[in-house]
Amino acid sequence: MSRRLAQGFQGEAAPADRATVDAVVALGANLGDRAATMSAAIDALRRLPLVDAVRASEPVESVAVKPDGPDASAPTYLNAVALVTTRLAPSVLLAYLHAIEERHGRERRERWGDRTLDLDLIAYGDLRSEDPGLLLPHPRAAERDFVLAPWLSIDPDATLPGTGRVDAALARLRGER
Repeated sequence: MSRRLAQGFQGEAAPADRATVDAVVALGANLGDRAATMSAAIDALRRLPLVDAVRASEPVESVAVKPDGPDASAPTYLNAVALVTTRLAPSVLLAYLHAIEERHGRERRERWGDRTLDLDLIAYGDLRSEDPGLLLPHPRAAERDFVLAPWLSIDPDATLPGTGRVDAALARLRGER
């Protein structure tokens, strides 16, 4: 195993036999062949070094969210969540997510703009980070039905660090509690 992949880019200390962590990755696409792109992205996650397993939710359709709120005039998104069991350091996993996005034509021209592929690292075990380059958990995850619902479909006991149970967060978001 490459010690560098387990340690991360900032060199955070990690033993050579780093324990596996379940990371939560949200996938979204609203341009091009969304389903094929997301399927290819999930396959790419499975091929990453130090990734032991990937479980992906079924995709769901959602309205595009822009800085001013939902935008029904924009192309709709296909969204899913993948649970990635990995020994990669979180900063390295995030770098791989960005590389997968780029291979699928992702361009970062406008915040919350339309995209061929969006991969967000939602959570990495219980890790909390306020580093601007690695915010964990994802700061808006608890506000996103299209993240919480697919996540719950593959992990009914999921918890989001700092928020609590995902089922309770989804119920609050939907006004059910």
